[in-house]
Amino acid sequence: MRTVSMAETVATTHPWAVHAEGLRVRAGRHLAVDELDLALGTGVHGLLGPNGAGKTTLMRALATVIKPAGGRLTLLGHEVHGRADLRAVRRGLGYLPQQFGFYPRFTVREFVEYMAWLKEMPKTEVPGAVQRAIDRVGLTAKADARMKTLSGGMVRRAGIAQAIVNDPRILLLDEPTVGLDPEQRLDFRELIRDLGVDSSVLVSTHLVEDVVASCTDVVMINEGRLVYQGTPGDLVTRGGHGDAGDSPAERGYSALLRRHRTEAGR
Repeated sequence: MRTVSMAETVATTHPWAVHAEGLRVRAGRHLAVDELDLALGTGVHGLLGPNGAGKTTLMRALATVIKPAGGRLTLLGHEVHGRADLRAVRRGLGYLPQQFGFYPRFTVREFVEYMAWLKEMPKTEVPGAVQRAIDRVGLTAKADARMKTLSGGMVRRAGIAQAIVNDPRILLLDEPTVGLDPEQRLDFRELIRDLGVDSSVLVSTHLVEDVVASCTDVVMINEGRLVYQGTPGDLVTRGGHGDAGDSPAERGYSALLRRHRTEAGR
């Protein structure tokens, strides 16, 4: 009988896909994430905050691209601190950064296949997984087109395809709807709702209405600290007539941001 390791036991029983306690992360010399406590389970979580709030730095830390400067970070039951832990975590991650590189002469299929290889997916599973990912983002007709021939919106969809090719248990999407037209944004909302049934999906965006329409949970940060975590419905109730915004959700966002700045003495 095979002995089950402690890491495997924790990964199976830990209630949160993402769990941070007192997390501190630097962007250069600047402490961009400061004593952040956060717990994310299955579902779609919208990450909101103004420019410079620390959203991208937080996403990069959760993607294991940069190491925390302090605190505790657990992903899929593994504490993120050693090479073995990182390899185990990365096999269960999907990540779309704001900007990503690719070989222009790669076709869409070759690009997604290459990313599947980097994620150490079993070779026999790759062709089918690649085709499913391409189909899900609506690029079936462009599967064998070279990346350099795609529009900006299509490149973004190819980026989403590589992020989901391994059916990740944690999916991190940083400004995923940039370059998508309104119809594609609606399709994207439906896709992430579907992905959130079995995975923990974190979507960073400036579009408050996208969060309300597609997310089960809202996480709002400012100056690297947690301002709010709750449901989109509760966010809507937080605003008043004097708060900025064209919709109840935007007014709720403005009210929470104003309150946080007031409490911080800014």
